[in-house]
Amino acid sequence: MLIIGMQNSVKLAKSIAKHAKAQFSELNSKHFPDGESNLRFMKNVKGQHVVLVNSFHPNPNNTLIELVFATRTAKDLGAKKVTIIAPYLGYMRQDKAFHPNECVSSKYMGELLNCADKLITIDPHLHRYKNLSQVFKTKTKRLSANALIAEHINKRHKKAIIVGPDGESYQWAEHIAEKLHHHAVVLRKKRYNSTTVRIKVKEEVDWKNKDVVLVDDIISTGHTMIEPIKQLKQKKVRNIYCIAVHGVFVLDAVKRLEKLGAKVICTNTIERKESKIDVSELVAENLQK
Repeated sequence: MLIIGMQNSVKLAKSIAKHAKAQFSELNSKHFPDGESNLRFMKNVKGQHVVLVNSFHPNPNNTLIELVFATRTAKDLGAKKVTIIAPYLGYMRQDKAFHPNECVSSKYMGELLNCADKLITIDPHLHRYKNLSQVFKTKTKRLSANALIAEHINKRHKKAIIVGPDGESYQWAEHIAEKLHHHAVVLRKKRYNSTTVRIKVKEEVDWKNKDVVLVDDIISTGHTMIEPIKQLKQKKVRNIYCIAVHGVFVLDAVKRLEKLGAKVICTNTIERKESKIDVSELVAENLQK
């Protein structure tokens, strides 16, 4: 097995290779002056099971096209099998036409990546889709970081209240709370546009002087977290932690959350300084299954 670290996930790919006791190599990725991608494998892939590791952030468009090019190139060079590991799988939130005549890009992304023999991802955003087979025809495996997040919370915030900031986050909050033998509180969200949401705390909870952990699959702009943080601060909670599987963090999301006094943590599906929860062993354990 040859594990290839692509631009967004070199460090993670190295760690996966170490846990899997596999060879590691980087993919040489350059751009011509006109912006076109130029890729080259640094090791011979003929006869190998090639594993391409790349998350869809940053630069999801470039990531997608380079995964397609790398997969097709590996096969043309004689690889016996190509597996894509997309720890954070982009385009999955675009799962319906939200406006007239709009592209539902998730299904086209799936069609492009069907060139691989298998795709592995972690906690994909399955909201309107029930499973990955509705997006991909190739073989897929869906992993979850819930147990890793629960372990992190148990070690550091044992008696915290687990909160899902909206209905979509409930599956993550509930699963993590169950592993900790806790109750998950889910808030109600109404979205007005891509950056404006309003949150209501419906459930009667004794919040005073308690630690609160807000859990979601993705923190992107941070707006889904910001509204409940403002309300929870009024209820005199002690500490607020925002934990996400995927830390996309656009539009200064981390700065705005930290300005409100929240501490922000994510897994390393996307590599950044807030990535305190390591998924590499989880991926390595599932490579041969």
